[in-house]
Amino acid sequence: MNEVLVRIVFLVHVASTFYMTGLIWFVQIVHYPLMGTVGNSVFSTYEHRHMTLTTWVVVPPMLLELAAAFLLFWYRPNGMPLSLVWAGIFLLGVIWFSTFFLQVPCHERLATGFDAEVHRRLISTNWIRTFAWSLRGMLVLWVMWTWGK
Repeated sequence: MNEVLVRIVFLVHVASTFYMTGLIWFVQIVHYPLMGTVGNSVFSTYEHRHMTLTTWVVVPPMLLELAAAFLLFWYRPNGMPLSLVWAGIFLLGVIWFSTFFLQVPCHERLATGFDAEVHRRLISTNWIRTFAWSLRGMLVLWVMWTWGK
């Protein structure tokens, strides 16, 4: 197996997972709660801009993470069990499902105007992604620890 390719795939996986883990914690603790302070009169405009700009910050690393996670089936570090690849893919499934079936509908509803209940739902359901990305980050750390020996 090409050791350089294994390292590149793993490094892309590590970087994208850590990026998304840090970003989701920022979103969960800072960004989403602050949305409630924007004000009703400008909230719809704010939410539309938020959705547009966030796409550029989130979609490329999510796609890189997904691609790298699947490439690990063929290019994984020596000693990395296949079960960890499957665990990571499962967590990505949870994240993507939550994104498209829980958070995106909340954002679409909020784009029509602020709704306190929908805002609360956005924050509470986003814990699913926060937890799943945190677990992915821990998996990556574990692999780095065991692979680095």
